[in-house]
Amino acid sequence: MYLNGTKLTWLGHAAFRVETPGGKTVLIDPWLKGNPACPESEKEVKKVDVMLCSHGHSDHIGDAVEIAKKHNPVVVGMVELCAWLQSKGVKQASGMNKGGTANILDLKITMVHASHSSGIQDGDRLIYGGEPAGFVMEFSNGLKIYHAGDTCVFGDMAIIGELYKPDIAMLPIGDYYTMSPREAAYACSLLKPKTVIPMHFGTFPILTGTVAEFRKLVKDAEVFEMKPGVTVS
Repeated sequence: MYLNGTKLTWLGHAAFRVETPGGKTVLIDPWLKGNPACPESEKEVKKVDVMLCSHGHSDHIGDAVEIAKKHNPVVVGMVELCAWLQSKGVKQASGMNKGGTANILDLKITMVHASHSSGIQDGDRLIYGGEPAGFVMEFSNGLKIYHAGDTCVFGDMAIIGELYKPDIAMLPIGDYYTMSPREAAYACSLLKPKTVIPMHFGTFPILTGTVAEFRKLVKDAEVFEMKPGVTVS
């Protein structure tokens, strides 16, 4: 996997920390404290400049409000999700929608489609959080990373591949709530990334998809298995 000055840390499940070539810190789907796959040393966030929230489920935004209040990053998500975050005291919530691109600090962020659900558990209420989404991040060094969020495979992943040409795709493989290794391998054939990083597997017993199974099915991309808490650069 070629990162060209970008640093990548998997925090377990769908959470990642990305350090840009310009020294900015991006946090994706911030569920850390209740995340059994997140190392203890990573449960407290020390720095974050931009936070991406793919959808409203607690295993993706579980710590978003607390982290945003403490560090005041620019928070990017679907408009309805960002409206809810603002109602909870998040200052810099930048609501956008699919197909749109935002230039934030030293990176370009495009919101793309995901096929899933997105309810926010707010006390005893389940609130509509807008549609789920994925993100394509383009860095100042030209590297492009696609974080799919939670999704099944869908044919328009081919459009994401053709339009944005991600070098690295972060894809869920756990099955039950998202793609299994079989569907995720087919997604790779549509996206055509150089490298694919499996995520959203093994956190709970019900997420049965494995990297070994996924690796057997992927034909034309490097499958890079990350370990929670280990930074690659």
